[in-house]
Amino acid sequence: MKLVIVGGVAGGASAAARARRLDERAEIVVLERDHYVSYANCGLPYHISGVIADRDKLLVQTPEKLKRNLNLDVRTGHEVTAIDRGAKLVHVRNLDTNETYTEPYDKLVLSLGAVPIRPRLPGIDHPSIFVLRNIPDMDAIMAKLGPDTQRAIVIGGGYIGVEVAENLVHRGLKVHVVEMMDQIMATLDAEMSRDLQYHMADHGVLLHLGTAAESFVDVEGKIQANLSNGEVLTADLVVMAVGVRPNTELAKAAGLPVGPRGGLVTDKHMRTVDPDIYAVGDMVETEHTITGEPMLAALAGPANRQGRIAADNICGRNSTYSTTQGTAIVKLFDMVGGGTGASERMLRQANIPYRKVYLHPSGHATYYPGTVAMHLKVLFAPEDGKLLGAQVVGFDGIDKRIDVLAVAIRAGMTVYDLEHLELSYAPPFGSAKDAVNMAGFLGANLLRGDYLPWYPEDYPEKTNLGTIVDVRTQAEYEEWHIPGAFHLPLDTLRERHSEIPADSPVFVYCRVGFRGYMAARILMQSGFDHVFNLSGGALTFSSVHPTVYSTGKARYPFVAHAEDLPFLD
Repeated sequence: MKLVIVGGVAGGASAAARARRLDERAEIVVLERDHYVSYANCGLPYHISGVIADRDKLLVQTPEKLKRNLNLDVRTGHEVTAIDRGAKLVHVRNLDTNETYTEPYDKLVLSLGAVPIRPRLPGIDHPSIFVLRNIPDMDAIMAKLGPDTQRAIVIGGGYIGVEVAENLVHRGLKVHVVEMMDQIMATLDAEMSRDLQYHMADHGVLLHLGTAAESFVDVEGKIQANLSNGEVLTADLVVMAVGVRPNTELAKAAGLPVGPRGGLVTDKHMRTVDPDIYAVGDMVETEHTITGEPMLAALAGPANRQGRIAADNICGRNSTYSTTQGTAIVKLFDMVGGGTGASERMLRQANIPYRKVYLHPSGHATYYPGTVAMHLKVLFAPEDGKLLGAQVVGFDGIDKRIDVLAVAIRAGMTVYDLEHLELSYAPPFGSAKDAVNMAGFLGANLLRGDYLPWYPEDYPEKTNLGTIVDVRTQAEYEEWHIPGAFHLPLDTLRERHSEIPADSPVFVYCRVGFRGYMAARILMQSGFDHVFNLSGGALTFSSVHPTVYSTGKARYPFVAHAEDLPFLD
């Protein structure tokens, strides 16, 4: 069998390596347009800052190593220009010599990835406007970062955009981020991304949200960006990070269909409509785990698995790719954020009913140094509590909570199941009731009717219909409180609840939701019929309505000891 793979990096390299392990006699040819066949593209921003000092560390494999270790015929600088499906061959151009030739195949794997979007704006071809997708892109940016480079503009606030912004700040540049949406990190819901926005601003990044770049002009060797809101920014370089599109032109020219998102259509075996052609990675559409809708996922994990699955099927093993749940994470300075499954926005668009809880547990036991409250959001089905999505933002233990919740979603678990997960505990690593357990407690309590939630978006329209009651301490109330809130500390509630009007809804809140939950239970058992507790308390409220807590810092202005106790249910 002769297997030809077009494109390397995550999907193509994985397919080649897996095929060799399964078939020692196969002839395997990898044709890669770039001169780097396997590199850590997710690490590119970190070399710009010097966090990854050695450029060679980004080169995962070289053609020489792949030949020696796996007996692969890897040809870099070779571009496939056409696919002849009838003759089962590809047309190739050697970009170094301009030589052209054809290469026959028995099976073909396409792993062409995605290409950065460069909007057709006036001045977009300015030599100081860059993208960051591969090693040459990184090298071009590095060449621009001389001692006189002081200011940069990043267009786009997605994963690449914010990572580039962070690493340019580490290089000592003053950085502006311009994002068309009214938030960064569109994969997160707005209130969760806002914590990251506060943190970026605290580190000097200037955010221009809800606006777009309209044109670029050269001004005495620098570049001027004219924004849609009338602002004018001037910098030494611009990095375009407005997204990517599937690189499907070659496949479409060969008559292979694309789906509604613009990605190549494959079956569960990663096979296209042509039984001898497979496709993997950023160029293909897959089904979303929760919504069932087709989606594009420019993620290394799915691409690697798809490459492996394609090779399995080519070599006679019945292997299938199930769905993509979009698990992802980002580091921004000292803060980490990410999620898995569906966001609230996605659920609304798909008309999927859901319930949600917010909570702010610590990353590990609060009496052990080095932890602060995280911001955790869990979405689940109202009928049975099945998990639909989760997002986590904070400073300590964020990655492991996202990963646990990603596994739980993949396994079809419910909030009731989260209550019973047995997770590792020692004071430096977690709490006896882990953050994931606590999310289960809150979700299960909600579905059992132990309390009714209210949310920051209910203020002020819904809360104006009743009484807002702040059950925190006097010091917390004086520091900040929701305008119009009646102050009734939790430890006085049993004696003073008669001061609250009982003929209208009561909206209680505290710092993170724990004391509010206890207050709601007291009032519900004292004759109050419509009591609502603010999910996530004042800290989640501060991610929707800016308050003194909206600092973007790890240390919040005031911490109530009572809410640090490791029990919630």
